Amino acid sequence: MLAFLSIFLTTPALAADDASSCAEGITMIRDALAANPSEAALPKLKKALRVAEREQKEGEFDECLDAVADARRALGR
Repeated sequence: MLAFLSIFLTTPALAADDASSCAEGITMIRDALAANPSEAALPKLKKALRVAEREQKEGEFDECLDAVADARRALGR
């Protein structure tokens, strides 16, 4: 029971971390787009940004982070 309670109490903190990481990832994608990425990376970055922003609005931060990871792969990071 104690283990369940400790997990339950830390979940909001984890969600806040995901929300922050999502916002930072969106900023990273925007910065990458502003830096004129390669033609191969451009459509992947645009899609990742669109998906990340949508998922952020829906509060689906894990899916936002998936889109950020896709953007990082497109950039070779």
